[in-house]
Amino acid sequence: MAEIPIRCRGVSVVLLRKAEAEIEVLLLRRNHTLVGEWCQIAGGIEDGEKAWETALREVKEETGLTCARLYSADICEQFYEVDRDAITMVPVFVGFVDWGAQVFLNEEHSEFRWTRLTTAFDMVPFAGQRHVLKHVEAEFVQREPVEHLLIWELHKF
Repeated sequence: MAEIPIRCRGVSVVLLRKAEAEIEVLLLRRNHTLVGEWCQIAGGIEDGEKAWETALREVKEETGLTCARLYSADICEQFYEVDRDAITMVPVFVGFVDWGAQVFLNEEHSEFRWTRLTTAFDMVPFAGQRHVLKHVEAEFVQREPVEHLLIWELHKF
């Protein structure tokens, strides 16, 4: 009996900024894979990297931003890839950046948008992304994140 392989070679980062009661999520419009679609930050894990280190690196590479705090979202994005005939599992992280931080996109993206989560639900193409965003809204926006999920904090290093 054949099996469908399960792969885990990348990470996903939902980046948030907060000022007073307003919280926004950063979406990026892709140039390469999924051309023209709005997505969160994502990227592949390099040799010797921990998944959370990949998350911090990808945020910096794709946006020029540095996370003030990085959390495990305590959820994985999962989807079937037809071209690989595999199920991909991607750990999700939640990063917080300062409100006024400037975004500098790399060549992988054509534009960015800070938006409310309710707007982001309509912008992302996949149900799995909407599921992740709803989870992030419930666990990181509507309530204080669980302290045990905190992985990295800028002022601690």
